Amino acid sequence: MVFDVVPETLTQEDFYSQWPKASEAPCRETYQELLERYRQWSEQQFITADIDELVNHRSTFFDQLLERLWQQFELNKETVALVAVGGYGRQSLHPGSDIDLLLLDDSQSASAASKLTDFLTFLWDLHLDIGHAVRTVNDCFVQAADDITIATNLIEARFLAGDETTFQRFQQQLVSDFPWSSRDFYQAKLDEQKQRHQQYHGTSYNLEPNIKSSPGGLRDIQTIGWIAKRHFQTHSDESLVEYGYMTADEFVELRDCMNWLWRIRFALHLEVGKREDRLLFDFQPGVAVRLGYGNEGKASVELMMKDYFKVVLRVSELNQMLLQFFQQAILGAQDLLDSTNLDDDFAVTGEMLTARHDQVFDNRNNMIKAFVLIAQHPEITGIQSHTIRLLRNARAQLNEPLSYDAQCRELFCQLIEHPRGCGRAFALMHHHSVMASYLPQWQQIVGQMQFDLFHAYTVDEHTYRLVRNLYRFSDHDHQGEFPLCEQLVESMQRRYCLYLAGIFHDIAKGRGGDHSELGAMDARNFCNQHGYKDDDAELVAWLVNHHLTMSVTAQKRDIHDPEVIQAFANKMQTRERLDYLYCLTVADIRATNSSLWNNWKATLLEELYNATRYLLEQNSNTPTLDVRKKIQQNKASAMALLLSAGFDEKEINALWGRFTADYFFRHTAEQISWHSQHILNLSTEQLPLILIGDENNYGTTELFIYHHEESHLFASVAGVLDCQQLSILDAQILATRDGYVMDTFVLLQRDGKPLTDPQRIEEVKQQLLDVMHKRQSVPKNERPLSRRMKNFEVKTRVKFVTSKHQRRTTFELTTLDRPGLVAKLAAILQRLNVIVLAAKITTIGEQAEDLFIVSTTDNEALSDAEKEILKTQIIEQLDY
Repeated sequence: MVFDVVPETLTQEDFYSQWPKASEAPCRETYQELLERYRQWSEQQFITADIDELVNHRSTFFDQLLERLWQQFELNKETVALVAVGGYGRQSLHPGSDIDLLLLDDSQSASAASKLTDFLTFLWDLHLDIGHAVRTVNDCFVQAADDITIATNLIEARFLAGDETTFQRFQQQLVSDFPWSSRDFYQAKLDEQKQRHQQYHGTSYNLEPNIKSSPGGLRDIQTIGWIAKRHFQTHSDESLVEYGYMTADEFVELRDCMNWLWRIRFALHLEVGKREDRLLFDFQPGVAVRLGYGNEGKASVELMMKDYFKVVLRVSELNQMLLQFFQQAILGAQDLLDSTNLDDDFAVTGEMLTARHDQVFDNRNNMIKAFVLIAQHPEITGIQSHTIRLLRNARAQLNEPLSYDAQCRELFCQLIEHPRGCGRAFALMHHHSVMASYLPQWQQIVGQMQFDLFHAYTVDEHTYRLVRNLYRFSDHDHQGEFPLCEQLVESMQRRYCLYLAGIFHDIAKGRGGDHSELGAMDARNFCNQHGYKDDDAELVAWLVNHHLTMSVTAQKRDIHDPEVIQAFANKMQTRERLDYLYCLTVADIRATNSSLWNNWKATLLEELYNATRYLLEQNSNTPTLDVRKKIQQNKASAMALLLSAGFDEKEINALWGRFTADYFFRHTAEQISWHSQHILNLSTEQLPLILIGDENNYGTTELFIYHHEESHLFASVAGVLDCQQLSILDAQILATRDGYVMDTFVLLQRDGKPLTDPQRIEEVKQQLLDVMHKRQSVPKNERPLSRRMKNFEVKTRVKFVTSKHQRRTTFELTTLDRPGLVAKLAAILQRLNVIVLAAKITTIGEQAEDLFIVSTTDNEALSDAEKEILKTQIIEQLDY
């Protein structure tokens, strides 16, 4: 035993007073016990200790350990220097951090090499994460010339033990012969940061961030320090203040941010038990508890992550500002560039908006006017570093929101109504936290995350991205991406109402209650406060209140049902509302999650839009959908396609006489022609007919099955598709008048792409044939839940939806998404003799929100008793 006291009673001095003697042979068990005691002590100390003292103490602890082992392995008798580099060189070690060592050996003697091997082997036997390099002094600088990482490590080298003369020679060469000039080093570190940021899509708002490498993380702070140390040839971070590149307040703020990130990283390493810089969903609840946010699961995590995102936002702004200062000092003075005055307060220098005097934001209206000027002058791409500093200082001095000032409100309206106002100007306004300074409700959503797999961004970042998407509908640089939205926005007389609806659509999230209703109230109050007309206020409030309506209807309702279209049109009331809501919905979905938008969603929304627009444009007080007209149009177009392909009209009509009107209403002319061609060429012995393709160019895969009518075909197909890693998005189960079924499934692969590989298509066809011919039983895929999915619980809910269809029952299922969910549900329905007629499968992050239309085997709606049994069975089977 090294210590006879429990870890929490140990003091720092205890770890330095009872080291094994230098004259003793190194004992692995002794050091292992010492390391375990230290681990326990540091975990206990983390609760109350200052984090900077803790990481520094850990570094000092390993300094002592390595120095003692250096003596025990008699390396002090060799001309070798032991040097700390990396984070260890900066004297900041976390529980899982690598211990990076540079071994300077100019002697290259066999004796030194043998002892170094024994020394390193012993460290590895202690299960320490040692990163090491054995080099001569000259080799260090030769390799540093080719590798910016090695060069960076040399800057932070710190002597630990061994031959000081060798280390002094290294330091002298570091000063006199460092292979990177300030200019080249700055550019290399800037390029390195840009590449690193690109890995995280250029945003700090990753919901599973890398604390070290994500934008606004520890690496961004370290990059500032590295460039300063190279430029000023110093080891001191304080040199930024000493040389006038950072104010004392900014230095304190950067240190506070670093300490906060250190604390969360330290807690993460303790939670995982090893090095881990990714704050994954798996670890967030435990880390939140260690940091004192409570043990309330989702609520605690969201509080912690809100603080995290606020910190990285501050780091990102400081990083941008300070790197720009370095650019001016190292690459060339900014004031040598051409400068054009815009007014008494602002100028354009290069491509940057620049304050003409330091008192520019004493008039707080200029905090909004600056962005109006950016909108008015498209040549401006950003804000000059000193102006950012002035803006930051002005923000800190505010004692009330800018929107309380009448002139600020007038300027803000100018910005929103300017053709370019919601482009770069709004982006910079968001990035520099002026939106949060202007609008108190926006301040509440800054950093507000939702602990789920659906919302990939914080509420403020999502809202900014939505507004950016709306702006792109009228931006020539993005022309052709969304033709319908571009056409609609071009014709809008009140485009500013669309932007305001975007700003307020989620503004009330996190407050409790219905965020759509609360946001609509906020939007109406805002419009009244800013002098907008009552009609404008009403439109904006209506859009906010209904911003989810079109998405829900398109993705979770049967939009081929005239009743659904009619109900949706009744909510819209006017073509104008429909146009605005369509554009808002497209922008909203695309801003929620980068993988959420696809051609299938685009098709659903556009079909819903076109059907509703047709209704609203009828000259009638009670417009109705003309089902017969649509059926006639589909038939006529399909007939033309079939005749041009050489088919006989009488044979076509004879076939179609067996089909129901519902089939022609629910399928396009291209689908009808595709199905009919193959059925007409089919003999009875060739059943079932299985077609796989994409006749509508929806970016999905259509599976069409034509077969003798049989019970529970849906369950068999669902089992095969799940086994083949294919997701069902939509299913239509239709019967002919003479005992055949025509089932249409819309599919995607797990990666969100259509099935196009011919070999894979043939595999799917063959397995379907084997199952339908009873040569193979329906496969069961027992894949485990993914790592991320295991962190979520979604209580299964079954809700029956009122419908006018007397022979159908519709229900909504909400449950945790999991492998084989649809196949499992289909098996439950099969056991209860419930027939699936249609299905809409929607995945919202970790949550499945599916719609099923079913009947009994007698083609009747389920009774109340049957509904209750169905509901009970589904919940019991899925929530076991």
